[in-house]
Amino acid sequence: MQLKMKDLMKKSEESKSTILYYIKEGLLPSPSKPKPNVHLYDENCIQIIKFIKYLQHNFSYTIAEIKAVFDENNFDFDGSFEMMVNSMALISGGRDGVWYRLDEFLRVSSLDENKLKEYQERGYLFERAEGFSTKELEIAKILTKAEHLGLDFSLLNSYVGSAKMLAKREFEVGALLLQGDKDAHNTHYELLFDLILTLKPYIFNMHTVSEHQDQFKQKD
Repeated sequence: MQLKMKDLMKKSEESKSTILYYIKEGLLPSPSKPKPNVHLYDENCIQIIKFIKYLQHNFSYTIAEIKAVFDENNFDFDGSFEMMVNSMALISGGRDGVWYRLDEFLRVSSLDENKLKEYQERGYLFERAEGFSTKELEIAKILTKAEHLGLDFSLLNSYVGSAKMLAKREFEVGALLLQGDKDAHNTHYELLFDLILTLKPYIFNMHTVSEHQDQFKQKD
C-alpha cells in the first residue's frame, strides 16, 4: 500500500518537514512518482519513522547514529517478530558501531580464550553475529573485576536463571501481541520495547533499592 504525504503525516504523527529531512538523509526511501506532482510513500515508512522516534526519544540516538545503524543492518520493516528481535539486539548492544573480532576482543578485554568460553557457557557474555560490541567489552571488564574481588558467582547464576525464565515469557507475550491486526503492530512494538527495555530494568532496580533501604532500616 502507498500513501500520500498527508496520510503518512497523519499515520506517523510526524511533520512534513521532518519526513522530507529523513528522506534527504537516506533514512526513508524516496517516494514513487506515478505522475507529475503525485508523490506516494511506502506504508513501511510509518514503522521506520516510529522506530527512528523511539531511538531518539528513549535512547537519545542522534540522526548520525541512526544512519549508521541503518547502514549496518538490514531491517525488514514488515511487522514481523524478527524485526523486533533484531531491533532489540541493536539497542542492547554498543551504539558506537564498534565491533571486535574474537582475537581483537581477547586482546582489548584481557581475557584468555578459556575464560571467555567459560563466561559464554555460563550465560554471562554473548558473541553476536557481528562479533563483540563495546557492550560486551564493558561486561567483560565487570566480570574480571568481580573475579578479582572474589565475588560469589551464584548471584550471577541467579541473574541468568531469572533472565532465561523471563525471556521465554517475554517471547510468548510478544508473539501474542504481534498476531492479528497489522495496523496495530507499531503500537505493539512500542509497548514491547517499553516493557522489556524500560519497565523491566526499572522494576528490578527499584526493588533492589527498596531492599537495601529496608535492610539499612533494620540495622538502625
